[in-house]
Amino acid sequence: MARRSLEAWLEWQAGLHPTEIELGLERVQAVLEAMDLARPAARVITVGGTNGKGSCVAVLEALALEGGLSVGAYTSPHLLRYNERVRVDGREVDDAALVAAFEAVERARGDTSLSYFEFGTVAALEIFRRRGVQLVLLEVGLGGRLDAVNAVDPQVAVVTSVGLDHQEWLGPDRESIGREKGGIFRAGRPAVIGDRVPPETLLRAAGEEALRLGRDFDWSADGAGWRWRNARRELAGLPRAVLGAPALLDNAACALAAFDALYPLEGATVAHALASLRLPGRLQRVTGAVEWWLDVAHNPDGAAVLAGALAATPVAGRTLAVVGMLEDKDAAAIGRALDGQVDRWFAGSVDSPRGLSGAALAERLRAGVGTPVEAADSVTAACQAAQAAARTGERVLVCGSFHAVGPALEWLGVYSGSQPR
Repeated sequence: MARRSLEAWLEWQAGLHPTEIELGLERVQAVLEAMDLARPAARVITVGGTNGKGSCVAVLEALALEGGLSVGAYTSPHLLRYNERVRVDGREVDDAALVAAFEAVERARGDTSLSYFEFGTVAALEIFRRRGVQLVLLEVGLGGRLDAVNAVDPQVAVVTSVGLDHQEWLGPDRESIGREKGGIFRAGRPAVIGDRVPPETLLRAAGEEALRLGRDFDWSADGAGWRWRNARRELAGLPRAVLGAPALLDNAACALAAFDALYPLEGATVAHALASLRLPGRLQRVTGAVEWWLDVAHNPDGAAVLAGALAATPVAGRTLAVVGMLEDKDAAAIGRALDGQVDRWFAGSVDSPRGLSGAALAERLRAGVGTPVEAADSVTAACQAAQAAARTGERVLVCGSFHAVGPALEWLGVYSGSQPR
């Protein structure tokens, strides 16, 4: 086998399978069986949901680290570096670890074709086994029931929310999507539901083991902080840190419920974990004469949450928006959700095979918004145009995709991923 760099491996994987997305577990299960990876660690928590998966995993990871556990976290997509997807003890793994895992997958898969995401999933599990982590956190890529991470049985599973996204794969409505997302639950094991009005299909999938936000656990404001409670305990005086919006606190509450199902929660440990929490690209704010907000919201529900956060934090001047999206997103609906909070739009071309050009995105946005929309050749160019247009006391919002927020963070010079290990 010829030695490849990480970049060469990723380019090769992108062309290995006939389609970018093919839901199903048979191929992944066959390779996991060949590599004896069906149980990569003593305990696994799987996190699914339309929105909120990444922040839920981040809180779980912080809790595990503060509690002295060795933890592996697998998330997607990434903002700038593929290494962001695979973390051990809070740090991105380095290129050499990824390449070694890719080589192991390639040796084991034989004639089994794997998609880009499937190949990466198996490699992440191999890394976690090699590092001997105690807890593995798996973020669902798409849906749940047929997503590659669902080939591993979790001790606890979380569905943070159910909204309309990826309907071409998951179905046309919340009941259909809830059925797919509920496929990560396992009979007889805790199932955490963070949707306050869950579809019936999700409730049926969760069964008697369901732990529901608003019924079995919840959060409330506590002065400048917040408190969390379930039937067994209440934790008061928790720091908000970057958990400013109610939706982020819902996700954090789900994380605490999932962690509590496996490990005892202690107030001081939880408080320290939350105080150190970082959520890049989730209602992230960069202060200055012109403040920048960056959020990876890429569907109407996520945009509605973002609009609420903007409305709760008004500025004296205008809000300008830099937007980049993939072609399968409902740009007009996202625009409508944010229209009341945005005074001017800059649509940038996204550097992805499925990315929309700035011109095409601008056309779609105009169908949903009543404010000016300009097109740019790239997200960076859109950021430059917004910066030039913004005046002191105004703010610039970047949203629509990881492919928009990542380049914007890089252009602003504030991206700081964890150090590789």
